[in-house]
Amino acid sequence: METINYKFEQFEGPLELLLTLVSRHRMKIEDIPIDLLCEQYMAYISEASRQNIELACEFLSMASELMLIKSRMLLPRAPENTEDPRAPLINALLEYQKAKLAASELSDRFTEYGSRMVKEPDDISPDRTYVAPHHVELLRAALLHVLSESKEAAKVSPKETFETIVNAPQVPLQTVIHGLIDRLRQPDILYLDGYFTVQDSRSALIAKFIGILELLKSHIIGLTFPCDAPLSEDGITDVMSHIQITLIASEEDIRTSALEWE
Repeated sequence: METINYKFEQFEGPLELLLTLVSRHRMKIEDIPIDLLCEQYMAYISEASRQNIELACEFLSMASELMLIKSRMLLPRAPENTEDPRAPLINALLEYQKAKLAASELSDRFTEYGSRMVKEPDDISPDRTYVAPHHVELLRAALLHVLSESKEAAKVSPKETFETIVNAPQVPLQTVIHGLIDRLRQPDILYLDGYFTVQDSRSALIAKFIGILELLKSHIIGLTFPCDAPLSEDGITDVMSHIQITLIASEEDIRTSALEWE
């Protein structure tokens, strides 16, 4: 029969060995039984010598430290000397225990996040070509104003509303956009209020509204407002009748943007 070989447990340092002995024998670090700890430690040193395992000098140094602490515990102490000879060893074990717990937590995080790559944020400069604010409530108020002016906001029954949605004519956005650009090529002034007061269907009005937003985003048109025009409290009623729609893009830019609209 083959000889059974038992693996000799090795430790990185004497503190790891001491912490393992404390955990194995369920000792309290704050009140270590130095006799039992010293006995177990020396048994490990003897077994290492018996198996011809070379230990680092730190293990032998810790063995002498344990013997010194044990001898100080046996000797009588003066009443004024209240210092516990085990205190330096206890503090070292507590700090080593904290380090091992932290290393275990960091190891788990490295396993989870170690293979991830971090991308630096891109420096995107703001586009300050068109800086007029368009808050969502302002856009909503403008749309409601357009619908009320065209008498499209009247209350109807749910059935009529559903039938209106189903039977609503389809208004191509491209047609609306090209129609507005052709209108702006004419020499007369086009006001925002006049553009929406034409008696169109609800679908056509919504298409016009979306077309205005698309052309503003593409920097094809611009909205100008005279400084001396009167303002109302809500900033909508009197404003729309004075806002002018102007064509600010070149014909080449218009042709380029037309490919995206298609």
